[in-house]
Amino acid sequence: MAGKSFNPFEMAQAQFDKVADILDLDTATRDLLRNPMREYHFSIPVHMDDGSMKVFRGFRVQHNDARGPGKGGIRFHPQETIDTVRALSMWMTWKCAVVDIPLGGGKGGVICDPHNLSAREQEQICRGWIRQLSKVVGPLVDVPAPDVMTSAQHMLWMLDEFEWIHGGHYPGLITGKPVGMGGSLGRTEATGYGVVFTIREALKEMGIKPEETTAGFQGFGNVSQYAIELYQKIGGKVISVSCWDQKDQTSYTFVKKDGIDLKALLDITDRFGGIDKDKARDIGYEVLPGDAWIEQEVDILIPSALENQITADNVDKISKRVRLIAEGANGPTTPEADKVIIERGIFMIPDFLANAGGVTCSYFEQVQSNMNYYWEKDEVLGKLDVKMTAAFLAVSELAQQRKLFMRDAAYVISVSRVAQACTARGWV
Repeated sequence: MAGKSFNPFEMAQAQFDKVADILDLDTATRDLLRNPMREYHFSIPVHMDDGSMKVFRGFRVQHNDARGPGKGGIRFHPQETIDTVRALSMWMTWKCAVVDIPLGGGKGGVICDPHNLSAREQEQICRGWIRQLSKVVGPLVDVPAPDVMTSAQHMLWMLDEFEWIHGGHYPGLITGKPVGMGGSLGRTEATGYGVVFTIREALKEMGIKPEETTAGFQGFGNVSQYAIELYQKIGGKVISVSCWDQKDQTSYTFVKKDGIDLKALLDITDRFGGIDKDKARDIGYEVLPGDAWIEQEVDILIPSALENQITADNVDKISKRVRLIAEGANGPTTPEADKVIIERGIFMIPDFLANAGGVTCSYFEQVQSNMNYYWEKDEVLGKLDVKMTAAFLAVSELAQQRKLFMRDAAYVISVSRVAQACTARGWV
């Protein structure tokens, strides 16, 4: 796979450069926006359960905060790199701008594998992460959130450490908290539902009824599970999902031509989104290699796993039947693969529009935490639908007006909003 030399930050910069040319941005604005404003690298020493000491590497990147406090998740991953965090922080800036919420982009990470750490060791990493950054994050500065392999519990440990250091209650520091401890109802569904709100609008535009479509998903974590739930509610049929198998250290694709049963699959799925392949076979699923997800005969492909999944090497394997791709993951499609998708006329809902439901609902949580008043679930999801629909329509309208690829149109809207904020503040 071409992924070995793949650098997500270089990809994020290449995407930005293309749009900077379309917008004819001046040199200073380009220099400001194609690099993070600030980044922090630090060590987190932890007393391990076996009595030894181990030092973990942590990061926080604040890409741009011209439109408001930084916003972005914290990933715990053994292969975490600073370039991944830089790229994701930049994508967060564009994501907040495209849905027009008053936040900037940030991202954080720790190089570790939670699978091999006890709860106490994970708590020490969370508290250590906050101790390193307690002066440069906060409700009015930079607001973290959960991401790959982090949870509501991790966020609560971080919040507790921040409040202990600062001597007060600051529930707006962090989002993705447990409901009842400052978390928002609807947050768990938000990213997956947001993906489907945009799919619904795209299908309307294409003159296709949801009940006439089939879909294939890559990934079976939180995003896919809730996207499948809502997509089935609006009448669509999901015939394949893929997931990572922790035990085998590889991924598999599960296919059921007459449509998957979400509840039955969830019953045989572990907490990391791994489906038990033997039990899946027993209930009628065909089990294929992990990379078979891209070849399925479906109308809609929804990559919802990690970055760099649709590349020049495999884009030609996408079935001729596919008419729509909605990126549930961040950065799943490389610029080389985009060229082929444009040539084939496949409608693309780009990542930072399709999956912006999560950050939009995080913003709602932040607002509720800061005013200490919480909304009912239907109100949260209703507001989410309004925001996602408005963002999709604005991008789609610009794409048609200027004959742009949807990704480029989304970038034009978000980059111009951020550039205007930087100019208005006198930064460039």
